Amino acid sequence: MVRYADDFIILTTSEAEAEKALAEVRQWMEKHHLELHPDKTRIVNSTDNPNGFDFLGYTFKKGMLFVRKKSRVAMRDKSRLHTRRSKGVGITTVIENINPILRGWFNYFKHVKKSELKAMDGFIRRRLRSILRKYQKKGGGTGRNIGDHQQWTNAYFASLGLFTMYEAHAEASRSR
Repeated sequence: MVRYADDFIILTTSEAEAEKALAEVRQWMEKHHLELHPDKTRIVNSTDNPNGFDFLGYTFKKGMLFVRKKSRVAMRDKSRLHTRRSKGVGITTVIENINPILRGWFNYFKHVKKSELKAMDGFIRRRLRSILRKYQKKGGGTGRNIGDHQQWTNAYFASLGLFTMYEAHAEASRSR
């Protein structure tokens, strides 16, 4: 059993064991005048089920860890608040403000597939390129075109001190 506060999952090797465990949990819950959430209580084979299951911001699917869609959307929304094009502050200030958020998110989700971290890094850099386009009066834009990428490379943002989750993951994965 893995639990966090009032959330928990029970890991078993067979469906029969899972059914037995669920029956025991239901009995215990009834005895203590509690009830399981009907929509959240289910038996799932996470290696076969294409949807897997969600737990504490993660999606467990086919033996791999992913960021839950709701968590990813929340991070993007929070990032958007700190990377508005009309804030009127320098790019270094924007980076200083967003770095603690990126570090915290990485520390929680550092066990997901690297591609998830790389995608979030790309999203953040696109937001920053969009700010830089605005500063240079290049008009609207999302920071997605090749010219922006060539003008403001990933190395450029690294030189400004932007925390990169993909690089942090690579560093954390190296043997000591």
